[in-house]
Amino acid sequence: MTGMTQESQQGRQGGLAADELLDTVDERDRMTGQRRRAEVYAHGLRHRCTAIRVRDGEGRIFVHRRTPEKLIFPSMYDVVVGGVVGAGEDYDTAALREAEEELGVRGLPLPELRLKFLFETPEVSWFIQVYEVVCTLPVRPQPEEVAWWDFLTEDELERRLPTWDVVPDGLECHRRLDAARG
Repeated sequence: MTGMTQESQQGRQGGLAADELLDTVDERDRMTGQRRRAEVYAHGLRHRCTAIRVRDGEGRIFVHRRTPEKLIFPSMYDVVVGGVVGAGEDYDTAALREAEEELGVRGLPLPELRLKFLFETPEVSWFIQVYEVVCTLPVRPQPEEVAWWDFLTEDELERRLPTWDVVPDGLECHRRLDAARG
């Protein structure tokens, strides 16, 4: 999983992505400062991210495998799109921007907020605001970010998950969304 206010599609990888400025936050999601993405990741500083579960018009879920060049979780499968919230950016703006960038579309409806939680491991710490959106537009995922993609039914996705190396925060978003749905 994975923004700044103005970023070129090709600048997501390598040096420019590492240089993007992020807000760091405390345990209550209050801003404490700003740091470069590379420093945030290197020191495990808490920051903000968005995650968006995307469904097509038939209700299938968008899944993808990240490219090997990604700064975090390279070559892993993901069941959400999204990314970091840029410095000074709000969650809602970042969610729409990230969804449109990763899907390669414009004119997506505003994703609907579903939940928020703190995702922490010994290496990483971020608040994730989780959304859902239906995309009826033809998708053209960024080749710099997405190595493979498909829309899968819920049953097909559940059959594949045990065999895939899945981005851990994306999997947690998926599980929490399913639990909230009941």
